[in-house]
Amino acid sequence: MPSAPLNVLVEGTVAHSPEGPLLRLSRRLDGHDTFLTGSLDIADSSVPVRILTLDDVTVLRPTKGFPASVDGERWHGRLHLPHGLRPRSVPPDLNAAADQERRSLDALDEAELRYVLTFLSEATTPDIRQARIEAVVSALPATAGRAQ
Repeated sequence: MPSAPLNVLVEGTVAHSPEGPLLRLSRRLDGHDTFLTGSLDIADSSVPVRILTLDDVTVLRPTKGFPASVDGERWHGRLHLPHGLRPRSVPPDLNAAADQERRSLDALDEAELRYVLTFLSEATTPDIRQARIEAVVSALPATAGRAQ
């Protein structure tokens, strides 16, 4: 995990759920893993939050002490990420399999790559991981110069 903390200016709207307020960011955070924690400086307070980055949105869930608010209310603040950026990288076994089959991982957009990396990381045995790698690689387009 990177050791350099990061501070990000953020803004968004408030939504309420049965579990409490949710702070939906107006722009999804890229390069940040979900379910990590941080703190949000908003108004005159610092609020601990859990960061939930989904496919197309990032939501902050205050873990305690969020000021009273109404649905749709706009807010802005500074999000402190003690863990810094956590870029995703293709594991060597997937990269090697794609290269061996002359398939292009570059065809995956950011969301697809997240899905693939999560799919692989959740494999419970080496055999399941290998089968998942084969499934991913077989779905990739051929690299230039390879007959299809």
